[in-house]
Amino acid sequence: MSSSSTSDDCNSRHFSWLMKSCFPDPRPNPITTLHYSPPRATTNTKTTVSSLPNDLLVEILSRVSQTSLPAVSSVCRRWSELIDSDEFYKLRRQRGLLRFGVFVVSFNDYGLLGGSYEVGHDSYWRMTSLMGNATGYDDGVMCSYNGLSSHARLAAIGRWVYIIGKTTMLRCDAWTGLVINRAKMSVLRKKFAAAVVNGKVYVAGGSTRTSAVEEYDPKRNLWRVVSHAPRMRYGCIGAAMDGVLYVIGGLKIGGVCNDAPSRAAAGSGVHVYASSMDLYNVEARRWLRSRSIPGGGCVVAACSRVGFGEWCRLKSPPLPTQVRLDGTVRFSCVGMGKKVVLIQVMGCIDDLLRRSGRSSRGVKDALVLVYDSDDGEWSRGADLPDVVRRAACVCVEW
Repeated sequence: MSSSSTSDDCNSRHFSWLMKSCFPDPRPNPITTLHYSPPRATTNTKTTVSSLPNDLLVEILSRVSQTSLPAVSSVCRRWSELIDSDEFYKLRRQRGLLRFGVFVVSFNDYGLLGGSYEVGHDSYWRMTSLMGNATGYDDGVMCSYNGLSSHARLAAIGRWVYIIGKTTMLRCDAWTGLVINRAKMSVLRKKFAAAVVNGKVYVAGGSTRTSAVEEYDPKRNLWRVVSHAPRMRYGCIGAAMDGVLYVIGGLKIGGVCNDAPSRAAAGSGVHVYASSMDLYNVEARRWLRSRSIPGGGCVVAACSRVGFGEWCRLKSPPLPTQVRLDGTVRFSCVGMGKKVVLIQVMGCIDDLLRRSGRSSRGVKDALVLVYDSDDGEWSRGADLPDVVRRAACVCVEW
């Protein structure tokens, strides 16, 4: 009785779960069946760089070294447009990969020369002929060169340098030296102010017939009048900072021909605008009040740099004693972050000094001085090559 009872207990349903766990379940597994799919034929689909979306591609391109960017921009039109985009420069700036460089364009009888110099990195200027290979340019570009002069203004947006003349405008690629024609100003100007604000070029002054301020949109290749300046200036200088266009210095030219500045000098009130400036808020489209430059005088060069506020006096640049601010020497001033580059440029300076009865000994034709706003000191930069004459300068972000 008890034996039978024990046998029944061993084969009872209380141990059936253990027995069943030792044998495979013949029924199909519902979970496996739910996720099972028959194998598919494989394809050789590959992901290429070109198939990436623009935001990811510009993220990759923004990490490329500066020396490789000229080659990368030539791969295709899409890559070139991404490298020229605002997002590309924003990412490069955030990573500290952008560098400032001085770009100079020299006008002479042999053609148009371009040169670049990075303060603190190079010990020499890299020069190239912008018009050296005539077969690389159409007749329109070569004819436009004749419309340029030493009084042309430069404006830089990214790597593009705009050479703005009285009757023509060219765009130069600072990386490759390639030059193409762009739309010219609608107003004839000479010795005018030019500066870049928010990716567009603004010009003012230099006209005897109108006080119109023009804006150039590089994406549309189009000029348009956006305002009229409160004063008509000749020989003025342009600068820009914090969305404001500064039109500085110059002479009063009402009713005076552009091609005869000496007639303006003979007129009354010639120095009225020499040390004053007009401020134009680009976004608000209105002119702001400004104060004259302390100490008066005539502005010969100006630029913008990091910082904004009242006027403050800087340490005078160490110019040679033979150099006077009397018209025999021209100056260009370029702002580069916290540095200011002062370039003394004048062709045939020896002849000018001899005619003025002064010695030319020790005077350099193209002196370059660098001012560091952190330590308040001037230092000597690399002199411009002897081939540079009647040059215009601008700061380029590489």
